[in-house]
Amino acid sequence: MLQQNAAQQTTVSQTQWRLMWRQFRRHKLALIGLVVLVPIYFVAAFGGFFAPSGSDTAHTSLPYAPPQRLNVSTEHGLFVYGFSSTRNDETFEQTFTVDKSKIIDVGLFVHGDEYKILGVIPSDIHLIGPTRATDPFFLLGADQSGRDLLSRLILGARVSLSIGLVGVFASFLLGMLIGGISGYLGGRVDNAIQRVIEFIMSIPTLPLWMALSAALPGSWGPLTRYFAITVILSLIGWTGLARDVRGRFLSLREEDFVMAARLDGVGRGGIIFGHMVPSFASHIIASVSMAVPRMILGETSLSFLGLGLQPPAVSWGVLLEGAQNIRAVATAPWLLTPGLAVVVVVLAMNFVGDGLRDAADPYK
Repeated sequence: MLQQNAAQQTTVSQTQWRLMWRQFRRHKLALIGLVVLVPIYFVAAFGGFFAPSGSDTAHTSLPYAPPQRLNVSTEHGLFVYGFSSTRNDETFEQTFTVDKSKIIDVGLFVHGDEYKILGVIPSDIHLIGPTRATDPFFLLGADQSGRDLLSRLILGARVSLSIGLVGVFASFLLGMLIGGISGYLGGRVDNAIQRVIEFIMSIPTLPLWMALSAALPGSWGPLTRYFAITVILSLIGWTGLARDVRGRFLSLREEDFVMAARLDGVGRGGIIFGHMVPSFASHIIASVSMAVPRMILGETSLSFLGLGLQPPAVSWGVLLEGAQNIRAVATAPWLLTPGLAVVVVVLAMNFVGDGLRDAADPYK
């Protein structure tokens, strides 16, 4: 009998997940967003392999070098042309022109700068790059120090994308815990928690970011600063979710199914997590999925203003900090490429969030 009930529960669970997947597939924009995000996160996870070079590998004689076009010929295979540069004696501006006499051979699965796969396994194999590691190879151009922007963009994605997931996970736990306690218990506990939330929400976001970031010791390394920025974003981002969860709990705690669970002897934990939370799972999924792009934008904004991650750490915000100079952007517009990456990822996450919100309620 017990085995039969377990089998029935498994069948119901599988049917529900199938319904959710079917509902998600009907959301075309959500599917497009998922198709965009999965490869981006995969490339970010194995960034060292996909990046043609290391993030700090520089060709100091080629600052702001323009993008190189990848060519194919029967004689050389894959290759790019090198550069010839001239400098204006009056403005000291360096101008690059394509020099077809300089051919840089390009290969697949070439040896180059060393890195660690997933931070553990050492390797020096790169998907694409020059056959001689010392040759310049800039498919998206170079920055002010002559570093490959494509490599830094790929390696920076690992930080910018992961900080959103880690930050949302922390803020989700805080929002669910504090909002659930506030809505379920009510009374003085609810009043005290709401006054704290109102105080935090009343503080302007940018000055609060600046104050908390300025409080970080300058001697901290990139990894420590990374976790500190994550904590800062989490401490700011939980209030909205806590308010939403509190409102849901207030409206549900007097519902008939909650009263029936109490009369049946179900404890507070079982009522909250077994009955109340699943009833508004779609709202939680939507809130969490929408919070991830906000976290990414928060880290990007802080780093762009020089208050977040600092070199030698690499993130999209750090890369955009180099695009603050209008003169540099005018001569090297490819420095804005990380901004385009942020726009694409945020839009894709919003689309996926809409799809998850609809799919979480497949019987609607």
